[in-house]
Amino acid sequence: MEQFIYDESNGLWYEQQGDYYIPCLSLPEDHQPIGLWGQRHLRYIKEYRDGFYTGLLLSGKLNSNLADIDRQAQEQLDTIIRQMAQAQGVTEALKAADPMAWVGRMNNIRAAAIEIMMNRE
Repeated sequence: MEQFIYDESNGLWYEQQGDYYIPCLSLPEDHQPIGLWGQRHLRYIKEYRDGFYTGLLLSGKLNSNLADIDRQAQEQLDTIIRQMAQAQGVTEALKAADPMAWVGRMNNIRAAAIEIMMNRE
């Protein structure tokens, strides 16, 4: 018997292990890091969208989907922070003149922006 066989009906290769043929499956190599927003989305789809989660997992697209969502959410957060800093007059001039005041105001802006992102629907 052959070590590997190809099934044209489903397009999969099978490897013989003992008396059985096991499908040769592997995950995609493009592993991307997942940040806070991707982890939150993963928790959400596992809990509330189980079929969607399973489909992404089995198709090998879960990691790329989570990385994309994480990237988009981080871009939105950066935009909100930039707009709030501009509206409140937190500039590079303030940073040069009074660094501690700048850090305090930016920390407040960042906390407010994260709160906005967390409460979005």
